[in-house]
Amino acid sequence: MTGGTLLAAAAACGSGAAETTSAAPLQPGEKATVVAAFYPLQWLTEQIAGSDVTVETLTAPGVEPHDLELTPQQVADVGGATLTAYVKGLQPAVDEAVEQNAGDKGFDAAAAVQTLPATETEAEGAEGHEHEVAYDPHLWLDPSRFAGVATKLGERLAAIDPAHAPAYKDRAAKAVAALTALDQEFAKGLAACSTRSIVTAHGAFGYLANRYRLKQVGITIDPEAEPSPARIAEVAKVAKAEKVTTIFTEALVSPKVAEVLATEVGAKTAVLDPLEGKPSGGDYLSAMRQNLSTLQAALGCTA
Repeated sequence: MTGGTLLAAAAACGSGAAETTSAAPLQPGEKATVVAAFYPLQWLTEQIAGSDVTVETLTAPGVEPHDLELTPQQVADVGGATLTAYVKGLQPAVDEAVEQNAGDKGFDAAAAVQTLPATETEAEGAEGHEHEVAYDPHLWLDPSRFAGVATKLGERLAAIDPAHAPAYKDRAAKAVAALTALDQEFAKGLAACSTRSIVTAHGAFGYLANRYRLKQVGITIDPEAEPSPARIAEVAKVAKAEKVTTIFTEALVSPKVAEVLATEVGAKTAVLDPLEGKPSGGDYLSAMRQNLSTLQAALGCTA
């Protein structure tokens, strides 16, 4: 499939239409169980679920979610859960488990909001890439989109568990308010910066860049792949031309390639967390605020 065909398909994949099917409502006295595929969805589900739902996760702390392989017990957990929250295309093993075992009990966050197409680099390499859709799945890095997911997830839980529907909707509204406040902090904090280009080891920050008028230059799309020498040279040329002072690495992936590039262009490295795993000593909101602080320092922003 050509890059152009993939990008054309992205518009259809990221329609922003929420799922129309849902599991049968709970019986009186029955407690819902939601399986969250990885950390950001675990965090969001916990905010909305409160004590009315048992929340489990498939991706343990420290595990790169792209590489997740499910155990037979985890596959059974997906089949037995009231709902599985995931992002279709991010984790093929989860996609398969939901398709084969969960029926209509899946909540695809990518279907709840308008997605962005895969970048041109992603499209060119998509046939060998672990993402199995033509859109960018890293939607939680835009708080405003993640707020849209919160609303839809609250509605879905309310439909499944009518006895607690008002509580789900109330907690979803509070999550939306927190994410909206975070979005405003980013918009203000990144409004005036000396440079707007970010060079990242993993091209996961397309939503963040799109939302806050930044330009992402990803060294490689697959966080486990070694970029070609030609790709390194191409990124180095861009970094020098745009006077990039920082090459961003991430917590769950080796920083070796980014460090080599930083040495070549005379830049330093800093961690920009794509929040694919649970941050140590914090949560989604605190890690995103740390990302904002890191970006402000690297880009020379004045709030």
